[in-house]
Amino acid sequence: MDLHVTLGRRGRLTADVYDQIKRAILDGRLRPGEALPPTRELARRLAVSRNTVLNAYQRLTAEGFLSGRAGAGTFVDGAAAPGGRMTGTSAPPGRAPRAPDRGALEPRAIFRDLARDDAHREPADRARAAYDFSIGSPDPELFPWDEWRSALLRQLRRRRRPGGYPPPEGEPRLRAAIARHTGISRSVRADADDVVVTSGAQQAFDLLGRVLVPPGACVAVEDPGYPPARFAFEAIGARVVPVRVDGEGIDVGALPDDARLVYVTPSHQFPLGAPMSLGRRMALLAWAERRRAAIIEDDYDSEFRFDGRPLEPLQSLDRSGRVLYVGTFSKTLLPTLRIGFVVAPPSVAPALRAAKLVADSHGAVDAQLALADLIDGGGFARHLRRLLRVYRARREALAEAITRRLGDRVAVLPASAGLHTTVVFADRRVAAAAAARAALSAGVRVDPLQPFYAGRARAGLALGYGMIAAPKIDEGIRLLARCLP
Repeated sequence: MDLHVTLGRRGRLTADVYDQIKRAILDGRLRPGEALPPTRELARRLAVSRNTVLNAYQRLTAEGFLSGRAGAGTFVDGAAAPGGRMTGTSAPPGRAPRAPDRGALEPRAIFRDLARDDAHREPADRARAAYDFSIGSPDPELFPWDEWRSALLRQLRRRRRPGGYPPPEGEPRLRAAIARHTGISRSVRADADDVVVTSGAQQAFDLLGRVLVPPGACVAVEDPGYPPARFAFEAIGARVVPVRVDGEGIDVGALPDDARLVYVTPSHQFPLGAPMSLGRRMALLAWAERRRAAIIEDDYDSEFRFDGRPLEPLQSLDRSGRVLYVGTFSKTLLPTLRIGFVVAPPSVAPALRAAKLVADSHGAVDAQLALADLIDGGGFARHLRRLLRVYRARREALAEAITRRLGDRVAVLPASAGLHTTVVFADRRVAAAAAARAALSAGVRVDPLQPFYAGRARAGLALGYGMIAAPKIDEGIRLLARCLP
């Protein structure tokens, strides 16, 4: 272990070594059983006599912080762990208090607000919800673990790759696989050069905002909409304007004249669920061309289509290079993989690659190549077919349970795709947030609609079926019904 010790004046050298090792043990930075450097080695690194280090070690050993093993070395004693028995000292265990922050640094307001607001974080109480109807997450039990493990092992067994940094836009094989997959499954017009692989969709929003939106410029977002996208645009200094959504999608007539960028979820509006009508899509594209604005098309879960014919994405209807198509593997595989992508027009792709280089240089090479193998070998398509069967059964079970248990107390908003169903209360006076808290206390997790609105929200709930098995759905909705007025 490379143990860092800072030495002061000459008369305190032994005391400095003693104090800093002791504090590292009490802080938990040095854990029970960890080996310390031999006294001769540490003395050489600190440029002090061996006796200086030896005397510090002996004192720590006498007080019970260290223990020596003949022929093995000196180790942190298990009794010296925070919360353990302390011998020869009255010092309390636990991490040392930090020096007072004298406040010279002032974070930007957007990040101070996010730090205070837990709404954007993964809920800590999810683990204790026996019936989890939370939205936005797939079932990890459905992940193709065996095929993924094999794909990764193939990468690790291959000959060692040359040194240096991979291309920031992602591995060419994965970009080509994404272009083929989206072309076949979604009619997206792209080749490998149009694709930039990102660390999930969230990084895509951040990079596109940095590339396309000057500080202070206007970005229009759906209301209700996806809060993390709004956070990304606010974080780059954009003026974010929520625009109302109706049954056909975003209200194009309400878009601000000076908007430089419009963020939409046309395939499955988040969180209400309706697809954007063809007429509204064409109107939005015409507006963007007139205003010389860009459109981010977030196609976050269109793979899960259960009813009706799929609508063409904005990207395939676009004839003027205004649409940036964003996709992710967080719903079809796992969020922890952190693999998303942007299909960008030629006018933007080079700048987007440069922004990715500035942001984090490149992604995880082995995971990208494993995913390319999964797509090219047909494993990803097989996995999607399995997901559709499972999620369709859960969706039908949820619809039946809502009808049986909630009856006319709610109306189900129409949606033909996705991993959640949205209901609104017939009685608009119902406090959805309070109902969600009561449900959680009964072991049922649901998401109220209010956090997705910039202003006044509809009284309703979003009920996901990505995290709950079909046999548990009816009982979960029965318990939820008992928590509603």
